[in-house]
Amino acid sequence: MTTQQAFSTPDLSALSLSQTFSPTVLTHLKSIASGRHPLPAPQLQELQSCLSTVNHDILSQVPNHAPSPQRQHKPANHTTKFPLDLKDLAEYMTSPQGYAMMPLVETDLSYPISNYFINSSHNTYLTGNQLYSESSTDAYKNVDVWDGDEKASSLDSEAKVEEKKHWFRPHFSRSPSARHRKPFSEKDDSIAPSSSGADPLSLPTPWQSASTAVRAEPRVLHGYTLTKEVSFREVCVAIRESAFINSELPVIVSLEVHAGKKQQEIMVEIIEQTWKGMLVGPSTDECEQLPSPVELRRKILIKVKYVAPEKVNTKAAMKATRPSMGRRKSSSSSSSDSDNQGSVDAKKTKSSIIESLSALGVYTRSYHFKDLSAPESTVPCHVFSLSEKKFMDVHESHGPTLFSHNRNYLMRAFPAGTRVTSSNLDPAVFWRKGVQIVALNWQKIDAGVMLNEGMFAGSGGWVLKPRGYRGQSRGQHSGISDESQADAIPHKQLSLSIEILAGQDLPLPIGDRKPDGFSPYVKCELHVEKPAERSGAAIEGGGRSTNGEYKCKTRTGHGMGPDFSGERVVFLDVPGVAEELSFVRFKIQDDEIGKDDLAAWACIRLDRLKEGYRFVQLLNASGNMSRGMLLVKISKSLV
Repeated sequence: MTTQQAFSTPDLSALSLSQTFSPTVLTHLKSIASGRHPLPAPQLQELQSCLSTVNHDILSQVPNHAPSPQRQHKPANHTTKFPLDLKDLAEYMTSPQGYAMMPLVETDLSYPISNYFINSSHNTYLTGNQLYSESSTDAYKNVDVWDGDEKASSLDSEAKVEEKKHWFRPHFSRSPSARHRKPFSEKDDSIAPSSSGADPLSLPTPWQSASTAVRAEPRVLHGYTLTKEVSFREVCVAIRESAFINSELPVIVSLEVHAGKKQQEIMVEIIEQTWKGMLVGPSTDECEQLPSPVELRRKILIKVKYVAPEKVNTKAAMKATRPSMGRRKSSSSSSSDSDNQGSVDAKKTKSSIIESLSALGVYTRSYHFKDLSAPESTVPCHVFSLSEKKFMDVHESHGPTLFSHNRNYLMRAFPAGTRVTSSNLDPAVFWRKGVQIVALNWQKIDAGVMLNEGMFAGSGGWVLKPRGYRGQSRGQHSGISDESQADAIPHKQLSLSIEILAGQDLPLPIGDRKPDGFSPYVKCELHVEKPAERSGAAIEGGGRSTNGEYKCKTRTGHGMGPDFSGERVVFLDVPGVAEELSFVRFKIQDDEIGKDDLAAWACIRLDRLKEGYRFVQLLNASGNMSRGMLLVKISKSLV
């Protein structure tokens, strides 16, 4: 699934209207053009502007019908009086200006990176469930699949944080945009050639090598499961080749390391070789403020457990070599996000992460979360990673402090380990608490992934937070905000009416091949902030990805081009709506006995939802671009 999929509009100079539109859609367009169901006045002005310029960027894709390169500027003398020229109306309706989702304005990229929501995926390398699915590097470069454990999402698509888990089997961990993870104890990080001549990296357990010409390299896998593994080197290559195809904005790779010292040294070698010129240089000074995305263009940031540099202390070293007269104590450490240890104290504790690997985390140092009053919570470059359950606990115990922290410092939230089917949390709940990196299992198209599409569509993976959610600023920007979540952003009362006119080229549910048996209906859901989110009370559902708080559906139609005859779905006087953090979700489902299968969907952030007669572009049930669209009329009021 991708947030950077560009739809292409048909070339109306090459196709007749009857070839371009289904009979039901064309009938409604004729009614609009004739003035029987006229465009609202603001949309008439938009139509005039559209016909006067050449702006045919595409938001729907029709194979074999690319826009004509010979299309010339239209004169600015087109009438906006009814009846309208039907072809002019059709050109406008199939241009970016005619779609229900408003194109993004250019994002201000000059704020520190903590002031942005960042598109993220979880366990990126996995292709299915979290227990026994295959692994692939395609997830790191496939525009249609995003996922990661570090922070994942399809790099070609816009994912800007990926997660990787590194083990020695050899193995590994990761994060900006696709799938991953878990740990196991490494008994031996050396390797040996196979006596059978088979590829040594295919052996299931660690082994030793008598030859230095053959060595094992770390692998990325989801530990303690039956999921398959993938080469760490191959993942690094895939990221290098895909990271900046669609956007030059920085990519964050989150490492969860369960490899031994020798394997970590190999990881550092692979990273420095593969990402040469893309890494942020080591910092000689303590980070006092995070850089901005524009300062990090075409850079890969590594989020890894922080280990304080070793200090030379002769007396301490001599003391450490003396035999201890007391009882021997054993110690162990984990490098998972939930167990990452780090401290700003001078005292240095044992760590499983070597310093050369830790040093790669320049602006994204992973610290183990203790509480929000710990000294490391004010280190500018720290990142706390919290599971969804832990996050909810902190929300209920220290809600205002949590929101204040996330104005100035990075935080990552990730799905619970019990989500073995690759289901998701509700990312909007976490965004509304200011969390920048909300990692999702992109393997499954559910409400969480749909909301993520609504947030990041067309953004390049970085979305500037609303004003009251921002913290440190620089240059021409004003000072630090001190609002709570309740008053950081205006909350209004919403009335929303959506008339569903008709559908065209609706995709069939996965596995269906018979359009005659397709009985689609449209379900609209409104996802808005719950009062408990602002008060610090327990949030119903615990932040799980669920249906919208308000929902309504149409009657059932028939076939891939159904006529819904202007049936209305209405949401009246909805209180406490923050437009920039609320979403409208459209789902096309097949009316069947038992479960109604998903056929297509779209999700639009409320502040980008345009009024008037619009086409809603649809993704199919796999999250890929489709030719499908809904013709709707939208009326929106916020007071």
